[in-house]
Amino acid sequence: METEARVLRAAGGFGRARCLLAAASWLPCVALRLALGSEPLLTALPAHHCQQDPAGDPTPSLPLSYAEPAPGARPNGTRPCPGGWHNALPAVGLLGNPVTQWSLECEDGWTGPLGPVEHLLGWLLGCVLLGLGCDRFGRRPVFVASLVLATGLGAGEVLAASFPTLMALRQLHRGALAGASLALYVARLELCDPPHRLAFSMGASLFSVAGTLLLPGLALLAQDWRFLQGLSALVTGTLLLFWGSPALFPESPCWLLATGQSARARKILWHFAEASGVNPEDSSEEESSLATELDVLCAGSPQPRHHWVLELRHTRVAWRNGLILGFSSLIGGGIRTSFLRSLTPGEPTFYWPYFLVAGLEAAATIFLLLTADLWGRRPVLLLGTLVLGLASLLLLAGTQYLPSWTVLSLSVLGLLASQAVSALSSLFSAEVFPTVTRGAGLGLVLGAGLLGQAASPLADVHGRQGFFLQHVVFSAFAILALLCVLLLPESRGRALPQSLQDADRLRRSPLLRGGPLQDHLPLLPASQPQARTQLAQEG
Repeated sequence: METEARVLRAAGGFGRARCLLAAASWLPCVALRLALGSEPLLTALPAHHCQQDPAGDPTPSLPLSYAEPAPGARPNGTRPCPGGWHNALPAVGLLGNPVTQWSLECEDGWTGPLGPVEHLLGWLLGCVLLGLGCDRFGRRPVFVASLVLATGLGAGEVLAASFPTLMALRQLHRGALAGASLALYVARLELCDPPHRLAFSMGASLFSVAGTLLLPGLALLAQDWRFLQGLSALVTGTLLLFWGSPALFPESPCWLLATGQSARARKILWHFAEASGVNPEDSSEEESSLATELDVLCAGSPQPRHHWVLELRHTRVAWRNGLILGFSSLIGGGIRTSFLRSLTPGEPTFYWPYFLVAGLEAAATIFLLLTADLWGRRPVLLLGTLVLGLASLLLLAGTQYLPSWTVLSLSVLGLLASQAVSALSSLFSAEVFPTVTRGAGLGLVLGAGLLGQAASPLADVHGRQGFFLQHVVFSAFAILALLCVLLLPESRGRALPQSLQDADRLRRSPLLRGGPLQDHLPLLPASQPQARTQLAQEG
């Protein structure tokens, strides 16, 4: 790790070139969030009722379904609507969506919750599988290949002729977009030095929130869901056109050095040094030149070497750190729906929870930006988990007895804490996993959070019958996570670990730093060392 750090420092450190590349990586976050965030718009269920039978049945129109007094009634006392369903316009600015086009309101209403599940499953598979690709093939190839797939699959969604085809294409599309987001996140983190990692990561999160806020306006302009998907494919294609260039998205020199590909790293680092105003062949009394450092590194690693995430099993500490952060991510993603339902116990409108979650995501990002470098990653994660657990337990035990303003405050506080825990778990895991397995490790942590989010739509399939049990389980997990977070190391201000051995050296430090334990004996003069020694032995 020290050799790689010297090479990066000789290339100008976090100079002008690396700073501009890290800042330029914020813009793709808007486009990727626009493409990934369209799921609520496409699965929104509009208000609908049964139209009068065109054969002349005078029965008035009733919402959803109505009683069937005839002997052939269904077990639930409803009958099909012979006159067809009349749908109001979806409350998200679209004139129609897949739910209304393929009439998925009632008989096929069970497919509604499966849409978010398919979305999250595709995202999860993309994070895990393409995270492995990031470690094997590099950050840039995975990013470019993911954008190519996302553009083609997005265009395929526009032409989908049936709902099952659309579901399959959407799942693959979300997986490709998740892979692009993951590769971008890891490459940005590896471009930054320790003092700037948090700021540039949180800046990217704020740009993602901007994409979330822009999406309803884009839907209002598009009005048709197929046109909206076409715009999404156009955005990812434009992203590929610009950020597919090595000038805007070069391969991560950190990954190249960690895997022993020094010849490829030389070209990129040479460009970084020249762009930052550093002569790569100049050396000072304190430090060697970039050319000298690269020659030493090339002599020590003649062949590229790749590692798989399963090799973490043979480490002593690194696997445990990843497991704890995956557990925190699972809780942060899974418990979020409990707070949303406490906040909106009835059938909520689309805009209120949508913009509330986006606003709280921005607030959590700003909170982390102000505190995670000041207090450290581990104390802030511990604080977020504590607030999360307390808010969840209070809502679980006292929703029926607490005033409405208290329930509202606890729900908002819990949502804010869950957003902060999820975001910090991702950043923390990217900082403690070694470079050689960082893509797959971060993908597994993100996948755990998505698995937690999938618990809510799965419960909706059964009519929310397991909601209370789900709330109890995640509340218990949040309390258990408090003990687990104490075992994590502190990554603030440290260089990124390059190898598995470097990651194993990240050990737990005291939560509250104090001075070394010493015996202070002010009454003994300094000229009496024997008396001080004798008194210390007697004590």
